[in-house]
Amino acid sequence: MTDLALLDATAQAELVRTGDASAAELVDAAIARIEKLNGEVNAVIHPLFDRARALAQSGVPQGPFSGVPIVIKDLDGTLAGAPYHAGNKALKAAKHVATTTSFLFEKLERAGFVIVGKTNTPEFGLMPTAEPQAYGPTHNPWNPAHSAGGSSGGSAAAVASGMVPVGHAGDGGGSIRIPASMCGLFGLKPTRGRVSLGPAEHEAWHGLVMRHVVTRSVRDSAAVLDVLQGYMTGDWYTTPPPARPYTDEVGAQPGKLRIGVRTSAPLGMAAVDPECVTAVDDTARLLESLGHSVVEAAPEALDDGVLLETFGTVMLASLRADMADVEDAIGRPVTPDDMEPTTWASYEAGAAIDVGSYLRALTRMQAWARRAIAWWFEGGFDMLLTPTCAEPPPVLGDLTHPETGGSRLLPFVLFTAPFNVTGQPAMSVPLASSASGLPVGIQLVGAPYREDLLIRVAAQLEQARPWADRRPPVHA
Repeated sequence: MTDLALLDATAQAELVRTGDASAAELVDAAIARIEKLNGEVNAVIHPLFDRARALAQSGVPQGPFSGVPIVIKDLDGTLAGAPYHAGNKALKAAKHVATTTSFLFEKLERAGFVIVGKTNTPEFGLMPTAEPQAYGPTHNPWNPAHSAGGSSGGSAAAVASGMVPVGHAGDGGGSIRIPASMCGLFGLKPTRGRVSLGPAEHEAWHGLVMRHVVTRSVRDSAAVLDVLQGYMTGDWYTTPPPARPYTDEVGAQPGKLRIGVRTSAPLGMAAVDPECVTAVDDTARLLESLGHSVVEAAPEALDDGVLLETFGTVMLASLRADMADVEDAIGRPVTPDDMEPTTWASYEAGAAIDVGSYLRALTRMQAWARRAIAWWFEGGFDMLLTPTCAEPPPVLGDLTHPETGGSRLLPFVLFTAPFNVTGQPAMSVPLASSASGLPVGIQLVGAPYREDLLIRVAAQLEQARPWADRRPPVHA
């Protein structure tokens, strides 16, 4: 049999369809890879091996991914009967177990995916690196001394190292795109409302959070989006349905597009590493060679301070609400001992936000989003090209240092967070590497609801500059 660690989810599903492999064989092989590598990577923190083997043996649902192993993040959704700790030591100490299953996970399992484990995440998804005190740091398979990103760093490391071909991820400020960039993967954040957050949630961080997966191939990402997208009962809002399946967009010609490019950080709040600038410049030339028009242009709203001010207000207020859920789970009020010092500081800062200030911040944030999105329509642009992060993957401990970590966060979120506010689809594409061999992603942002166009361009880039054969030093 072909080395399963080298196959994407679509190829693994084809083995099951043709009878060349069984679901049990795929699951057992994935478990063996996790057991081999996880001590070095620390990606999977809750093994669900018995559950996975039982499902594979009893018969998985017939769907596009029947028998394919997947990991899910220990955040951004719950799986009934499985631990849910969100990177938090209080929930870990309480051995908290979820009682409901998110629509997202129900859809994954109906599509035939077999969940083999839950992955590491920073506490409550607040950091762009997966280094929670509760479970320790996830190591980047390209260099274990470096971060795998966050907040979906555990899922990204599991996919990059070949443990599984696809990993669930969520994105409230870049948490799909940042780890995809740092681990050399493809990461597409869908449009707000494309994927339901129900039934337990209607929104997360007041609409800043969207959920999907990180993958090695564009076709896997497109096919999973076909599985996940669409209205579910009780959703407060949803997106217009796609004109056709997203898998049909892989290989479809995008036409000649007008693409703006920006390499300076919004608000000038971070220096952009020359290697990240070079990656964008090189991608711009590649896009031009593919027939697109690329010009230096970007929404002026990116340099409006309202962006960070209102984003911070929503995040801090949402953390206060999340802590109320934690108190319900552990059966008592939270204390500083229940969370990391930076999380507690954010929790206390959120207490100063009154209801009127919060609602006013939402109104200002929505007004900012309208100004930003207008660039795509009034300016006649199809996409915006930027770095995903302003720096290559940092050394572990750099972003969590108690004295200097806070000042180091902005370079890793300034290019991604604006498009959580606008709710637009955006993707990180693994087209470059640093001189030291670390992955460097580039970001492309589409107009609202245009995941189809992003997928077409991503597939075009994947064909022009294939990345499927790249393997990190730590790989199954």
